Amino acid sequence: MEARPRPAANAIKDWGLSHRFAGSRDRAAIASIVYDALRQRASIAWRMGADTPRALVLGALGFVRGMAPDAMTASFAASPHAPDAPTEGEAKRLLSATLDGAPAWVLGDYPEWLDRHFARVFGDDRAAEGAAQSERAPLDLRANALKGNRDKALRGLEHLKAAETPLSPLGLRVPLLSDGRGPPVQSEPAFLKGLVEVQDEGSQIAAMLATAAPGEQVVDYCAGAGGKTLALAASMANKGQIYAHDSDIRRLAPLHDRATRAGVRNLQMRAPRGDADVMADMEAKADLVLVDAPCTGTGTWRRNPDAKWRMRESALEQRQSEQDAVLAGAARLVKSGGRLVYITCSALAEENEDRLEAFRAAQPEFEPVSPAQAAIAAGLPTVAQFANTAGDAILLSPRRSGTDGFFISVMKRKA
Repeated sequence: MEARPRPAANAIKDWGLSHRFAGSRDRAAIASIVYDALRQRASIAWRMGADTPRALVLGALGFVRGMAPDAMTASFAASPHAPDAPTEGEAKRLLSATLDGAPAWVLGDYPEWLDRHFARVFGDDRAAEGAAQSERAPLDLRANALKGNRDKALRGLEHLKAAETPLSPLGLRVPLLSDGRGPPVQSEPAFLKGLVEVQDEGSQIAAMLATAAPGEQVVDYCAGAGGKTLALAASMANKGQIYAHDSDIRRLAPLHDRATRAGVRNLQMRAPRGDADVMADMEAKADLVLVDAPCTGTGTWRRNPDAKWRMRESALEQRQSEQDAVLAGAARLVKSGGRLVYITCSALAEENEDRLEAFRAAQPEFEPVSPAQAAIAAGLPTVAQFANTAGDAILLSPRRSGTDGFFISVMKRKA
C-alpha cells in the first residue's frame, strides 16, 4: 500500500494471491491486523516513534489488541513466516509509550490536514469524534417490510445473537466474530429470501427521514447499488413508483438482483444513455427526490479505514462541485410542495451546510424542514437530538449516535 496507494482490500487480495502458503484463515487474520493498524495509524505511529509498516503492525498488536512484547516474541518464534521479535527499543515503547501531548489529529487518528475541517464541525470534541471513527463498525441489517418484520428477522437470525438496534425500528445488530469480522449473513436463509438487507443503522435512518409513502412518485437520484432505494420501496409498500437513477451505469448493476430478492415491484431503473436526459419526463413531478450525494466518505471510516489516509484535499474540492451539480439536477424534478432530501456520509461542513447554503441561495423556493419536524414525521422523535449546530439538519456519527456518519437535510419546495 505504501508503494502503490490503492484500497486496502485490493492490496490484501493481491498479497494472498502471491503468497499461497497462507491459508484462508491466515489471510483473514492478516487482513484484520492490517485494518487495525490503519484504523489507529496516527496514534500508533506517535507511540512507536515511527510510521513504518513494521512499527504500525507491532503497534496494532500491542496497543489495539493488548498483546505484550513477550507474547509477540513467543508467537513469532512459532512460525517460519513471522517477523523478527520486537527489539528492546520496540518492546519499551509497546510497554510504556503514551499519547501525552499528542495533538487532536493524532488522538483522533485522522490526517493532519483535516484537523481544521473537523474543528469547524466538532470543536474541542474532534479528537473524540475521530477516535470513535477508529473503532470497528458493527454489522447492521434492515428488516425488509415487504417480506416480514423485525421480529420475524430476529427469530430467523437468533443463532447469530442478533438484537434490535437502538434507533431504527427496522434495524438488527449482529455481534462481530472474534477476529473482528461479521458472520457470513449473506449466506443465511433470511438474507437469501429477502427478509433482511445489510444496511448500517444510520443509512436506515436517512432513508426513513425521507418519509416515502405508498402511492408517491419517488426518485433516488444517486442510487448507486440501491441500499436506500430498497428501503424507500419497502416504506412505499410497492405502491406508487420509485425511479433509481445514477450517473454511472456500473453502480446500478447490483440493484437488479437485489430488488428481485427483496420483492420490489414498483421500481424503474433510469441508467444513463449518452447525452440523453433520462429524467426529463419527471421534471416537477416527483413527490420526493432523495440525493445521496457523492462525498469524501468521512462518515464511513470505521468500515474503510484506509480511505482516510488516501484522501486528499483536492478530492474535497472536487466533491463540492459534484454535490452542487447533483442538487441542481435533482431539484428540477421536485414538484410544488414536494420534498428534496440531501444526504452525505460525511461530517464536513464544506460538503454539508455550505452546500445547502449555496443551494438555497440559488433556489430560495426550497426551505428546510426542522430536524424535530422531520424526525417526528418519520416516527423517529429521538433522532431530533442529533440536530447539527445550525439546527437545519441531522448529523449522525459513531460518537453521537452509534452509527456511521451521515448528514441528512429534508427540504420542501414551496407550494
